[in-house]
Amino acid sequence: MDRLQPLAGDRVLVVTGTAHVEEVRAQLPHLPDDNVLVEPTPRDSRPRSGSPPPCSEARDPDAILGSFAADHVITHEGAFDECIGEAITAAAAGHLVTIGITPTYAATGFGYIQSGKPVAGFPTARHARQFVEKPTAERAAAYLQTGEFRWNAGMFVVRATRLLDLLAQWQPRFTESLRRIAAEPERLPDLWPTLPRIAIDHAIAEPAADAGQVVVVPGSFGWDDIGDFASLGAMLPPGPQGCAVVGDPTLVEAIDSSGVVVADGGRLVALLGIEDVVVVDTPDAVLVTTRARAQDVKLVVEHLKATGRGRLV
Repeated sequence: MDRLQPLAGDRVLVVTGTAHVEEVRAQLPHLPDDNVLVEPTPRDSRPRSGSPPPCSEARDPDAILGSFAADHVITHEGAFDECIGEAITAAAAGHLVTIGITPTYAATGFGYIQSGKPVAGFPTARHARQFVEKPTAERAAAYLQTGEFRWNAGMFVVRATRLLDLLAQWQPRFTESLRRIAAEPERLPDLWPTLPRIAIDHAIAEPAADAGQVVVVPGSFGWDDIGDFASLGAMLPPGPQGCAVVGDPTLVEAIDSSGVVVADGGRLVALLGIEDVVVVDTPDAVLVTTRARAQDVKLVVEHLKATGRGRLV
C-alpha cells in the first residue's frame, strides 16, 4: 500500500481471501470496504487479476489497472516508480504491459520473458516475444547470456477494458462471469466456484505475447519474490549460529549448520551438522526440507489434503 499510494492515491484495490480479510482491514483502516475484494476460495492469479477489471471498468471505463503481489520485496523505489510510470503510459496507448526484472543470477524458481524489438515512442519498452516456464539451471544460464530474457515478476499494467477484451478473446465465458459478478456482487458465492483455476500468464499473457500484443518494460529496481521459506531466510541476516531465524532466536541452537528456522512451536530446535536446511516448527506440525526444495512445500500440502489431514495446512 505504501509503495503504490504515490502512484495511485486512494485508488488501490486489495484482493485477498476470507482468512485474511479482517487482518487486511485492520492493517489498512483508511481503505474503504469497497476497495477490498474478497475471494471465497483460491483460484490462482487469473481471478485475482481478473476480479478488479470489471469493478474498475464499472467505476471508470478509462481506468488503468496495475496488478502487484503483496509478497514482493522491492528496493530502489524511485526506479520502481519510473518503470511503472512508463508502463502506465504504454498501457494508456492500448498495450498489455508486463514488467521484466533485470536478472541478477540464473534463477530456476522464476519464469522468464524474452524481449524483442523496441516499441516506438517509449524509452525502454520492448515487444515481448514469449513467456517461458521456470527453466533448468543450464537453460537459465543460457537465457542470461543472450541479454534478451528477464524475470517474470507477474506485474501487469493495462487498461481495464483492454484486459477484459483480451480475456474475452481467449476465455469468453470467464469474462462473462466476471462482468456478471461485478454487476451482481450478491451472486459471487454461486459464480465463483465455476471459475477455472489457472494463472493469468497462461490464460492471457502467453497467447497475447504470441499474437504480438504484449509489451515488456524493463525493471532495474531491486526485486525478490518471497515465495518460500528459503527466500524469506535470504532476506534476514544470519544469526550468531549461522542460521536465519524467524521467531524467537532463543529457541534455536545450531552447531555447524546453516539455513533458516521458523521457531513458532514453543520448543527448542537443535541443528547439528546440517547445511542449507529449512525447519518450520509450529504447534501442530514440523516441516523439514532443504533450501533447494523449499518451493515444493505445496507437494506436502497436496498430500495432507489427499490423506484427510487438511486441517494441518
